[in-house]
Amino acid sequence: MPTYIDFHSMGQFNEADLQKFQQEPRDEHGVKTLNIFYDVESGMMFCLLDAPDKKAVELHQSKIRIKCDWITQIKMTGDYQV
Repeated sequence: MPTYIDFHSMGQFNEADLQKFQQEPRDEHGVKTLNIFYDVESGMMFCLLDAPDKKAVELHQSKIRIKCDWITQIKMTGDYQV
């Protein structure tokens, strides 16, 4: 399955919320959060996601009222365990 990274505001979420999101199973859109990179001071974050396509990422984020500044498919140099 393709891997995507997105960038957006943390919104109303705190660090505990982000930990919870990362532990959740694959959702109804086929999206699984692999990792979340964030900065509390700036309130911005990147999500690393396993998803069937970009539209699935958009649907995944919209269900928690997140509007991504950008989403892009990426490749990685190493394996990442889901």
